[in-house]
Amino acid sequence: MHADNSDDSPTAHDHEGPDLDVVAIGNPLLDVIAETTGEILAEVGLAKGSMTLIDLEKAAAVQEHMPEPRFVSGGSVANTAAGVAALGGRAGFIGAVADDEVGRTYVENLRAAGVAYEPSYSETAQRDGLGTGRCMVLVTDDADRTMGTYLGAASTLSPGVVPFPTVARGSIVLLEGYLWDVPAAKDAMRQAAATAHDANGSVALSLSDPFCVSRHQREFLDLLVDEIDILLGNEEEITMLFGASSYAGAVEAAGETGLLVAMTRGAQGAVVLTAHGPEEVPAATVTRVLDTTGAGDLFAAGFLYGLTHSMDPVESTRLGGLCASEVISHTGSRPESDLKALATAAGLLDQ
Repeated sequence: MHADNSDDSPTAHDHEGPDLDVVAIGNPLLDVIAETTGEILAEVGLAKGSMTLIDLEKAAAVQEHMPEPRFVSGGSVANTAAGVAALGGRAGFIGAVADDEVGRTYVENLRAAGVAYEPSYSETAQRDGLGTGRCMVLVTDDADRTMGTYLGAASTLSPGVVPFPTVARGSIVLLEGYLWDVPAAKDAMRQAAATAHDANGSVALSLSDPFCVSRHQREFLDLLVDEIDILLGNEEEITMLFGASSYAGAVEAAGETGLLVAMTRGAQGAVVLTAHGPEEVPAATVTRVLDTTGAGDLFAAGFLYGLTHSMDPVESTRLGGLCASEVISHTGSRPESDLKALATAAGLLDQ
């Protein structure tokens, strides 16, 4: 399947100024998803609720404990880009895959979701025989998810393979916190932030995971000084980032940055910090929670779509919450319902 390059579909040609709502830069990963138990998590050596980097051999060993897994194109901010497209926005994605069957399938799937994606291939990945990255997603019966991630070719993202003209096309450029686990990607991220600002775009950072924050706290704080405009994270991540001891302390510290900050709080909804101070937004109604994988990714999709479509931060937060509520009602990290129709029915989008 090839991307539709008609006038109303995003393409990856060079343009003057932003013509994409969101350009997301992150790890393209094939999600391998299965239900599991705490006993199996202990057996495979993964900490419940965490994301752990693993090698290909470990990934294969974990998969042996996953009967009948589902295979879904994923990766945190790639899920966000797919969500923006599902809402009717124009989204692009940048990330490195291998020129293999998994990689080609991944590209086709993301393009089929309406995302502009010209994959980055590096000589390093080819030379070292790195396959396309994959993420083993183990979901326990409390809807928590534990991930073992083999980055593979995604770990080769560097300034030399980033299509910076595509970066310049984004009204908002979204950086994935997980990329700070890849040394060469840090330089690429900083150059991408500079490129976005030069093109009058804004830069958003997704904190990705509490363990990711603990690994890179100092660098993330440094980024907030003059490279980031929008900060996205859950309560645990943002509390950890600022070294706060309470929710109130985290809100106060986040407010002192002067950034636009959206903090998700699970069933307690979200809080958005603007120039007018913190505003709490209740969670959207969910009849059942099956799998929290992708909740933050889809919250980001709704939030960033709103910001790029003339919605204020509070309305954008409501839209983010609605998108998150859809993805946690089923397994997998991509929406299965029509997000645009849901948002329209909820009065958040016009007909």
